[in-house]
Amino acid sequence: MDLLVELANLIKVFDEDEIDYALCGGLALAVYAKPRATLDIDIMVQPDYLDEIKQKAEKLGFTVHATPMKFKGGAVQIHRMTKFDDELGEYLSLDLLIVTPETRSSWDSRITVEWEGGRLKVISPKGLIELKLLRRSGQDEDDIKYLSGLIDEN
Repeated sequence: MDLLVELANLIKVFDEDEIDYALCGGLALAVYAKPRATLDIDIMVQPDYLDEIKQKAEKLGFTVHATPMKFKGGAVQIHRMTKFDDELGEYLSLDLLIVTPETRSSWDSRITVEWEGGRLKVISPKGLIELKLLRRSGQDEDDIKYLSGLIDEN
């Protein structure tokens, strides 16, 4: 499966139905010129739109739902959906990161950029740092350094 094609399909549906979203995670870093290997699509969404977004994603083949995950006492909430391609033996996860009081400032930092001949809403570098500080994996630490450099340049 082509990650960018799947992302474009999701964004098209969200835009057509005026559903607000913001790309976060590894693909958001790629928007800021730091491509890195990622196997999923991370999108931040408002809780009020979660059911509608899940319905839209299901129509695009994301039909397997995992049990919702909560981290940091509920500050980080993720609803994972997965799309399988039996023919290719591949799968793709869509992680829907719910806007919570603790992640609201990251959500509020989202910007719109030109992407693939259209527009894409993405969490700002500062907002991505805030999200990564909630987790702080080794990869997150590397990403934080890179994103901090972008902020310092501006």
